[in-house]
Amino acid sequence: MMCTLIYADSKGESHFKNVDIELKLVDFAPPAPPFNISPFNPATQYAFCVIPGEWFGDWHTAPKKQFFFILTGEIDVIVSDGEVRHFSAGSIILTEDTQGKGHVFHVVDDTDVTAAIVQLPD
Repeated sequence: MMCTLIYADSKGESHFKNVDIELKLVDFAPPAPPFNISPFNPATQYAFCVIPGEWFGDWHTAPKKQFFFILTGEIDVIVSDGEVRHFSAGSIILTEDTQGKGHVFHVVDDTDVTAAIVQLPD
Protein backbone atom coordinates (compact mmCIF):
# COMPACT_ATOMS: atom_id res chain seq x y z
CA MET A 1 0.00 0.00 0.00
CA MET A 2 1.36 3.41 -0.94
CA CYS A 3 1.21 6.71 0.90
CA THR A 4 2.53 10.11 -0.19
CA LEU A 5 4.65 11.86 2.43
CA ILE A 6 4.98 15.66 2.44
CA TYR A 7 8.02 16.67 4.48
CA ALA A 8 10.35 19.63 4.98
CA ASP A 9 14.12 19.29 4.67
CA SER A 10 16.66 21.05 6.91
CA LYS A 11 16.38 24.22 4.75
CA GLY A 12 12.57 24.33 5.12
CA GLU A 13 11.85 23.26 1.53
CA SER A 14 8.93 20.87 1.22
CA HIS A 15 9.03 17.72 -0.91
CA PHE A 16 6.97 14.66 -1.81
CA LYS A 17 8.15 11.11 -1.14
CA ASN A 18 6.35 7.85 -1.88
CA VAL A 19 6.24 5.64 1.20
CA ASP A 20 5.28 1.97 1.25
CA ILE A 21 3.00 0.91 4.12
CA GLU A 22 3.93 -2.66 4.95
CA LEU A 23 1.04 -5.09 5.22
CA LYS A 24 1.02 -8.59 6.69
CA LEU A 25 -1.62 -11.33 6.41
CA VAL A 26 -3.24 -11.54 9.87
CA ASP A 27 -6.01 -13.61 11.37
CA PHE A 28 -7.54 -10.40 12.72
CA ALA A 29 -11.18 -11.22 13.49
CA PRO A 30 -11.75 -14.99 13.58
CA PRO A 31 -13.76 -16.78 12.39
CA ALA A 32 -13.62 -14.30 9.48
CA PRO A 33 -10.80 -15.13 7.05
CA PRO A 34 -7.37 -13.47 7.46
CA PHE A 35 -6.60 -10.25 5.58
CA ASN A 36 -3.65 -7.91 5.09
CA ILE A 37 -3.17 -5.25 7.76
CA SER A 38 -0.42 -2.83 8.78
CA PRO A 39 0.91 -2.59 12.32
CA PHE A 40 -1.19 -0.39 14.60
CA ASN A 41 0.29 3.02 15.46
CA PRO A 42 -0.75 5.59 18.05
CA ALA A 43 -2.98 8.51 17.08
CA THR A 44 -4.07 11.49 19.17
CA GLN A 45 -7.36 12.47 17.52
CA TYR A 46 -9.31 12.31 14.29
CA ALA A 47 -11.83 14.41 12.39
CA PHE A 48 -13.84 14.43 9.20
CA CYS A 49 -14.03 17.46 6.93
CA VAL A 50 -15.77 18.77 3.83
CA ILE A 51 -13.72 21.25 1.81
CA PRO A 52 -15.76 23.29 -0.69
CA GLY A 53 -15.23 22.97 -4.41
CA GLU A 54 -12.52 25.22 -5.86
CA TRP A 55 -11.18 25.96 -2.35
CA PHE A 56 -7.60 27.26 -2.43
CA GLY A 57 -5.23 27.03 0.54
CA ASP A 58 -2.21 29.18 -0.28
CA TRP A 59 1.20 28.37 1.26
CA HIS A 60 0.79 26.87 4.73
CA THR A 61 2.34 24.21 6.92
CA ALA A 62 0.52 21.22 8.35
CA PRO A 63 -0.97 22.04 11.77
CA LYS A 64 0.24 18.67 13.12
CA LYS A 65 1.84 15.51 11.79
CA GLN A 66 -1.25 13.86 10.32
CA PHE A 67 -2.73 11.47 7.81
CA PHE A 68 -5.17 12.95 5.30
CA PHE A 69 -7.43 10.32 3.71
CA ILE A 70 -9.35 11.57 0.66
CA LEU A 71 -12.80 9.96 0.58
CA THR A 72 -14.37 11.91 -2.32
CA GLY A 73 -13.21 14.63 -4.68
CA GLU A 74 -9.86 15.67 -6.12
CA ILE A 75 -7.05 17.98 -5.05
CA ASP A 76 -3.73 19.27 -6.32
CA VAL A 77 -0.89 19.83 -3.88
CA ILE A 78 2.22 21.89 -4.65
CA VAL A 79 5.36 21.62 -2.52
CA SER A 80 8.04 24.32 -2.36
CA ASP A 81 10.47 22.45 -4.62
CA GLY A 82 7.89 23.07 -7.38
CA GLU A 83 6.50 19.55 -7.76
CA VAL A 84 2.73 19.23 -8.16
CA ARG A 85 0.78 16.04 -7.46
CA HIS A 86 -2.85 15.23 -8.09
CA PHE A 87 -4.80 13.20 -5.51
CA SER A 88 -8.26 11.67 -5.73
CA ALA A 89 -10.56 9.45 -3.67
CA GLY A 90 -8.60 6.66 -2.03
CA SER A 91 -5.37 8.69 -1.76
CA ILE A 92 -3.46 8.76 1.52
CA ILE A 93 -1.25 11.75 2.35
CA LEU A 94 1.00 11.94 5.42
CA THR A 95 1.84 15.58 6.17
CA GLU A 96 4.95 16.14 8.26
CA ASP A 97 5.83 19.63 6.99
CA THR A 98 4.89 21.36 10.24
CA GLN A 99 7.76 23.84 9.74
CA GLY A 100 9.32 25.50 6.72
CA LYS A 101 7.63 26.82 3.59
CA GLY A 102 4.76 24.34 3.61
CA HIS A 103 2.55 23.45 0.67
CA VAL A 104 -0.38 24.70 -1.43
CA PHE A 105 -3.65 22.75 -1.42
CA HIS A 106 -6.27 23.28 -4.12
CA VAL A 107 -9.61 21.57 -4.77
CA VAL A 108 -9.45 21.15 -8.55
CA ASP A 109 -13.10 21.66 -9.50
CA ASP A 110 -16.47 22.66 -8.05
CA THR A 111 -16.97 19.28 -6.34
CA ASP A 112 -16.50 19.24 -2.56
CA VAL A 113 -13.74 17.08 -1.09
CA THR A 114 -14.60 14.89 1.89
CA ALA A 115 -11.72 13.60 3.95
CA ALA A 116 -10.73 11.98 7.22
CA ILE A 117 -7.82 13.44 9.18
CA VAL A 118 -5.95 11.42 11.79
CA GLN A 119 -3.47 13.41 13.87
CA LEU A 120 -0.38 11.68 15.22
CA PRO A 121 1.68 12.23 18.36
CA ASP A 122 4.54 14.77 18.10
